Parts: sequence; structure tokens; C-alpha cells
Amino acid sequence: MRHPSICVPAHSGPLPWNRPLIGEAEIAEVVDTLRSGWLTHGPKATRLEHTVKERLGVEDAFAVTSCTAALHLSFLAAGIGAGDEVITPSLTFCAAPNAIRQVGARPVFVDVDPVTLNITPEAAEAAMTSLTRAIAVMHYGGQMCDMRAFRKLADRHRLLLIEDAAHALHASRDGLRAGSAGDLSTFSLYANKVAAAGEGGLLAGRGDLVQQARLLGRHGIDSSAWQRHGKRNTADYEVTVPGLKYVMSDVTAALAVVQYDRLPEFTQRRSAIAAAYTRALAGLPGLTTPTVLPGVEHGWFLYAVLIDPDVAPLDRDQLAAALVERHLISTSVHFKPVHTLGPYRDMVHRPMPVTETSAARQLSLPCCPAMTDEDVERVINAVIGVWS
Repeated sequence: MRHPSICVPAHSGPLPWNRPLIGEAEIAEVVDTLRSGWLTHGPKATRLEHTVKERLGVEDAFAVTSCTAALHLSFLAAGIGAGDEVITPSLTFCAAPNAIRQVGARPVFVDVDPVTLNITPEAAEAAMTSLTRAIAVMHYGGQMCDMRAFRKLADRHRLLLIEDAAHALHASRDGLRAGSAGDLSTFSLYANKVAAAGEGGLLAGRGDLVQQARLLGRHGIDSSAWQRHGKRNTADYEVTVPGLKYVMSDVTAALAVVQYDRLPEFTQRRSAIAAAYTRALAGLPGLTTPTVLPGVEHGWFLYAVLIDPDVAPLDRDQLAAALVERHLISTSVHFKPVHTLGPYRDMVHRPMPVTETSAARQLSLPCCPAMTDEDVERVINAVIGVWS
């Protein structure tokens, strides 16, 4: 179902790397929440949780303040802590490794596949030790990892499997939805993500683990504020564990429920933009466009090209500078390898040549549903023009 949307009209002014597509339905839902007088975690967040649970076919879901919060709660709920190791890619945002460190465990970084930039089951298995407790995969850019193989691997070694599906809200592989195979899966609703609620995240998966995360995410209190409000007895509660405050507000959920409902529309538009880019840019020397594996429905959070400076007329940073300076087109870089960042730099790491090379060459072009066809042509013409 399509919603009337508020878009910036096509013009020759600055083109941002991303902008959310917010329509009248989102505005109406937020206004309804404001008028209801209930702003914190309540009926809208509960509605979002039920929708996610049903569409993913998982046992439970919990709406939280961010994907980082969902990751932190995942490790806490699973009892991962001091002395434990969690295998994860370095070519990712620092959120998952930070959460691993926050619970006292150690992230074990592995290299990624050169085609998909995803962690592979083979690399994960090679990194296992007697201290390994979990594997935390990340679906890079919106292309799913091989979750059937990872599920078998985790079960064989009796490990927890966590999906960081921040990039892949509507992605699938071989008929399996992103977020449906892990013991726990996390999603992002940050302002630049496929479904944008400004902030916010989701935790989904096994009922026992999500329920423990829900308890930890509301101060360890045995019932929610919305439940106690319904009974008109807000002081009737017990703190069963020392928890944290990670619940999503209904103001955020009001945006999220509509944006989540629009995921098929958003993903279709992102896919069309990606296809246009690939058709136009695939022949440029030194520029590699993303490869989509058979059986994959890509989420297209990122359209990441790789620039080989030995073949291309300029390197990644020079291309980014030329696009913004000559054409007012913004791009983005995803990501600095986590093992090269301050808190992780002194840890012992195995060689990661694909991660380091890809990180130095990767550039994300604008790819969001708020873009017009004219915006897409503008990016294509600008990139081709730089090569000329």
C-alpha cells in the first residue's frame, strides 16, 4: 500500500547520501500518539512487536531504543561475559564489538568474503576455540549471510547465533527472512536505515531469550508500565534483576509501525535504484559494482562500489571529493575495520586482507527511496563524468 510522501523536489542543489521518506501516514500516527497522552513504551510499541513477531515467524520480539541496545541485551540475556569469545566480522560498525566488550567478553574478528563482504561459516569455524560462546553475523549492506549454513554450524558446536540485521530489514536468502534464523536477531530503525524512525531498534528470536532481554531492558521490573497502567496500580511491581532502561517510546514506535509496514515499497525502490546504477556503471574500469547472489533478495541499505586505484582514474577518497565538490553529491564510507580502532588496536588479530582492502576501496553511493529518477541519473552522470 502506498502512502502520500513528503519529498525534496529534484533540483541541482546538494544531494545527501540519505534522506528518510516520511509521509502523511507517519505524521498522523505520531499525532495520534501525542494526542493519546501515552508517550512511553505502550500500545504502539506493543503493536510493532506483534507485527515483527508475525512477519518473521519468531517466538517473540521486543522494541528497544536502538540496535546497539538490542545487541547489548542479546549478550546479557544469553549470559555471555568474562572469559567468553564471540566471533564477528571486523568490517562492520563498532556497535556489536562494543556490546561484546561491555559484557566483559572478547570479540574475535574474522575476514569476510570478497564478493559479498559477509562473514562466512568457514571463516567462523576456523576461528573457534574452547572459549567461543557465540557467532554474531552481520548482513553487510543488506545482503544476507548464508544463515542456513550458520544455523547448522552453531547447532553443531552448541553456540548462540546472533544476527545483526541492522542493514537487512526486508532481505531474504533462499526463502529465509533476515532475522528469522538466529537465536536472537537485531534490527536498526536509525534515521538512515531502510525503515527510519529517527532512533530505535528491535530484538527478535527465541522466546526465553527475548523475555529475559525484555526483563533486563525495563530495569529488571517484572511488568511493563503499560501493563501496570491498565491495572491502575502503577506501584505494584518487583525488581527481579538489576536491569537497564532500553524500552522504545511510543513516539518512536508511531513512526516505526508505519515505516515497517512500508518495507516492501522501500526495498523495491532501493532495488530499482541499485539496478540502474549497476547497468550504467558496471563497465567503468577499476569500479566494481555489488554482486547479488542467486536466491538473495537484497535489502540495499548500501549500494557500495569498490574503487581499485591501480585501474581507476582516481582512488576512493578522490572520487568522493570530486562528487561533492563538482556535483554536490554526498557519499559515505562503510566501514573503518573495527580491529583498527582504538579499543581494539592492541588486540591480537588474524590477517584480514579482504577486510582491509575493501574498507580502503569501498564507497556508498546515495540509494534511498526518497530519491527521484532525476536524482539517480544525476549520480550516474556525475560518476561517469569523473571517469571521462
